[in-house]
Parts: sequence; C-alpha cells; structure tokens
Amino acid sequence: MATVSIRDVKKTYGNVDVMHGVSVDIDDGEFVILVGPSGCGKSTLLRMIAGLEEITSGEISIGSRVVNDLPAKERDIAMVFQNYALYPHMTVADNMGFALMLKNAPREEKVNRVGRAAEILGLEKLLDRFPRQLSGGQRQRVAMGRAIVRDPQVFLFDEPLSNLDAKLRVQMRSEIKGLHQRLGTTIVYVTHDQIEAMTMADKIVVMKDGLVEQVGTPLDLYDYPANTFVAGFIGSPAMNFLEGKIKAGVFMTSDGVSLPLPHDASSGLEASAIYGIRPEHMKIADQGIKIDVEVVEPTGSEIMVVGKIGGQEISCLFRERLSIRPGDKIQVSIDPAVSHLFDSNGGARIGNNRKTDQAAVVAA
Repeated sequence: MATVSIRDVKKTYGNVDVMHGVSVDIDDGEFVILVGPSGCGKSTLLRMIAGLEEITSGEISIGSRVVNDLPAKERDIAMVFQNYALYPHMTVADNMGFALMLKNAPREEKVNRVGRAAEILGLEKLLDRFPRQLSGGQRQRVAMGRAIVRDPQVFLFDEPLSNLDAKLRVQMRSEIKGLHQRLGTTIVYVTHDQIEAMTMADKIVVMKDGLVEQVGTPLDLYDYPANTFVAGFIGSPAMNFLEGKIKAGVFMTSDGVSLPLPHDASSGLEASAIYGIRPEHMKIADQGIKIDVEVVEPTGSEIMVVGKIGGQEISCLFRERLSIRPGDKIQVSIDPAVSHLFDSNGGARIGNNRKTDQAAVVAA
C-alpha cells in the first residue's frame, strides 16, 4: 500500500492545454474515484499516474518516490482497463500469472498467488478456460485477478464497468468495494458514472475541463456542493436550479414565486442568485409551492414528476404512492435545511462550502 500525491500537474498536447494544474492527495489504503464528463481529463490523469502519459509539468509521487521519470513497470502499480486487455490465447490462470512469468517467478509462487486471487474472486473453476469462454463479468474478474497477483502498492481502474449491462454493473460495484475492504490497497478509479462514485468511493475528485472542481467524501459533495457544476453532477436525479433574486429574507424566482432561504444563507443578502433543490427533497403539502404537472414517470418504488414553477422546469421525486397525472396541479414544501444558493455569476456556492474539513474546494 502507498500514498499517491499529485502536485500541480499539467498536460499539454502541442499548443493545447488539457490539464491546468491538478493537485490531489490520496491516503494510504484509500479508495479515490476521479469522476467527471467525457473529456474532463480524468483518464489522462490516471494514465499519468500509471506512467502511460508523460507529465508536462508538476510532480506525481507514489509512496516516498517521485515517479515522473520512472517507466510504468517500475512504479509498482497494476491497472485494470475498460476492455479487460486479456490475452485470447492464454487460459485464465496464465492471464492472471503473466506478470509473474515475465519476472521468472518460481512455479510454486505463481500457482499460490494465482490460486489466492482466484479464491478471492470466485474464479477457481474457471482457471483452465480461455477468455472467449467467459462472460463479460468473468473477464472483468480475471482482469482484476491479474492485478491482485502482482500485489502492487496501488490499483488503477479505468472505467472497468462501462462494458457491462446495468444489472452486472451493480453486482461488480459491490465486488470491487468488497475487494478493497479485504485487501486494503490504495485504489484510484476513473468513471463518468456518479452513481459508481457515490456508492464506492471513500473520496471523490470531481473534474471538469482539466481542473478539479471539488474533493470530498460522497456525502460532503452531495450535501455541500461547491458550485452548480458539482451540484448538478453529483446526485441522481440531478439537482433543480431556479433563477431569481435574494430579497427581503426570501428567494424570489424570476416568475415571482417565493422560496425559503437555505439555513446557511445570510438573511441580509440581496443579489441575483440560483436556487438549488434536489428532486427528492420536496414533499407533497396541503399548502405550499404550486407546480403544474407535465410528465409523470412511475417506477414502482418511486414516482418522478416533471412540471413547472412559474415558467421554470422542476423535477420532484416522491417515494410514496400518489395518484398524479399530467395536467394536475400539486403543492410541495421545500425544507430550507437541504436547499442551496449559488452565485449567478460563475455558479459558486453561497454559504457553507463544506460539511467537514475533509471536503475542500481546490479549484475556482
């Protein structure tokens, strides 16, 4: 196990800057997920940690060693790729033990380490099969087994579940989380799926356009997003944003609807702002904010309602059985303890930026 330290790392391709000074500290044994939309730089950063991409400037350390100039094979890392990268002509056992074969490790050591990894991942009965004889989930386990056999200081995962169907992704999320709990090895994991990030990570690094927007635990980012980008990216369904003004101790939408100010907002503040409220944080009320219902999406355990507050769209997620149809008018209450305010200019949070000292805004 080892810490990973990323200090002001930049990456340039020709005249194009794609990473703009990223700094992240990853503790020994921590499960850290880099998350963000396509093109945000998360996979580039992972490949720089792995030694598959050169660093234009800055410093990356694994443990006590600065690894900027070390080749990938000397960094004591193991990487699990999106496409599994298994050798089709080798059995499961040979794929998992390939790194030991390159090191000319004794046969007994290879058998023992492959056997241990197979036991951890439930692959004991598949060791003599070839990749073409395996399902997608089994291939992913073999790729993970190959990484375990190497016994590295750091595991790197590059969107390992993106090729799996929805049900198998849920299963593999649990397996990877369980694997981390058993092995305790540092993991750096890249995904664009914020559900994966929320359910698996000890710490999440949210990236956008080659910058880190916020770092924190999953609940820190959910409860105290640093800006509208993080607020809209973390949480499913996405947070609602309503434009308006803070005036006379309330928030007034551009359509004249009055909403309660969040508890951490100054009552004396008067300015244009964006009001954020998550769909799951609104409740049906006898008297409240009126919504004109346009779309109703029942899923069995939940019902999603999309409608309008004045002229602005809003989504509500209710977990009780309700008889609501398009064209209805409903009333909802909003709890100011879980609502948010953001600056209209740039989207920065107005009020507390953190729940604990673990969550930090590291980029403006």
